[in-house]
Amino acid sequence: MLLDKLESIKDRYSEVEKLITDPGVMADMKRYIQLNKEYKDLEPIVEAYEDYKNILSNIDSAKEIISNEKDEDFRDMAKSELDDLQKQKSELEEKIKWLLIPSDPQDSKNAIVEIRAGTGGDEAAIFAGDLYRMYNKFCENKKWKTELVSCTEGTSGGFKEVIFNVLGEGVYGVLKYESGVHRVQRVPQTETQGRVHTSAATVAVLPEADEFDIDLKMADVRKDTFCSSGPGGQSVNTTYSAVRLTHEPTGIVVSCQDEKSQIRNYEKALKVLRSRIFDLEYKKYLDEISSKRKTMVSSGDRSAKIRTYNYPQGRVTDHRINLTIYNLSAVMDGDIDQLIDELQVAENSEKLKEGISTDD
Repeated sequence: MLLDKLESIKDRYSEVEKLITDPGVMADMKRYIQLNKEYKDLEPIVEAYEDYKNILSNIDSAKEIISNEKDEDFRDMAKSELDDLQKQKSELEEKIKWLLIPSDPQDSKNAIVEIRAGTGGDEAAIFAGDLYRMYNKFCENKKWKTELVSCTEGTSGGFKEVIFNVLGEGVYGVLKYESGVHRVQRVPQTETQGRVHTSAATVAVLPEADEFDIDLKMADVRKDTFCSSGPGGQSVNTTYSAVRLTHEPTGIVVSCQDEKSQIRNYEKALKVLRSRIFDLEYKKYLDEISSKRKTMVSSGDRSAKIRTYNYPQGRVTDHRINLTIYNLSAVMDGDIDQLIDELQVAENSEKLKEGISTDD
C-alpha cells in the first residue's frame, strides 16, 4: 500500500529529525553529514505525503456531503469539488511515484569532469575545447562554480586534456549523463579540401569524494613538485608550484599546475586523486546496477559512444535514447538541458519498468 510506505518514510523522517539534534550524533561528523543528507532527501516525499493525506481527507468529506446532503446545490458543488480532488489525487500519486524512485547515492555531490581528445588529431583537441566551453556555459546558466584543475593544450587550439571541478547543488546527478564518447562530424579548420571528418573526445564525470568517503592513507601518496609551464606570469617557470601526486597502491597519478600557490595545487590534486580512487569502487557499483537493470543511460561503461554533433546538418543526436535536436549552435552554447532532462526521464521510466515503484 502506498499509504503504508509513505507512513514508514514519515516515521523515519521524524526519527532522523531527532537524531540530527542529538549531541552524540553531532560529535560523529561522518554520521551527522549522512543523516543531514537523508533528512534533506526525505523532506520532499514527506511534504507530498502531507498534501496527499489532506486530499484524501477532502475526498472523504466531499463524498459524505454527496451521500447525506439534501440541498441539491450543495451536492452539485461537492460533486464538482470531488472531480477536482480526484484529478489532484491522480497527479500527486504520479509525482510521489517518481519521488520514491531511489536516487543514486552520489547524485547530490559536486563533480570532477575530465575531457580528453580522442581520434582525430588536432581536430579532436579543438572539439575537446568546444565541449569544455559548452559545459562551462551550461554551468554558468545553472549558477554552478567551475574550477580548472589542469589542462594540456592542443597544438592547433583546444585541449588534449582538460580537468575541472564543478561545485553546486546536485551537480553529479545532472552531469553524470555526459560520461562517454562524444563524436563530431564537420569540416576541420585544418582541412583544405572541404571534406567532412569524424573526430571524437571522451568525457568522464566523477562524483567528488570527500574525506569521509574513502580512507586515503597519506603514507601511500608520493608528492613531487615541478615548475609550471604555460600562462600565469613571471613566477610560473621559476617556482616549484606545480604538484604531482602518485597513489602507490593503484598507480593513479594526478598533476595540478593551474594555481601559482603550491598549497592550492596540492589541495586541488588531492581532491581529484581522492575522487579517482573512490571512482574505482563506484564503477563497480555502476556495473552492478547496469547488470541488474538494462538501462542505456547511466552505466559503468564510459567507452560507449553516446552522442554525435553533426555540423553540416546542424543536429545533435543522443544515441542512448535516439533523440535528435536540430539546434546545434544553442547546444554548443551550453543549452543541453533538453538532452539531460530526456535522459533523466528515460532512466526513471526504466527504473519504474523494472519494478522500482510504489509497490516495492
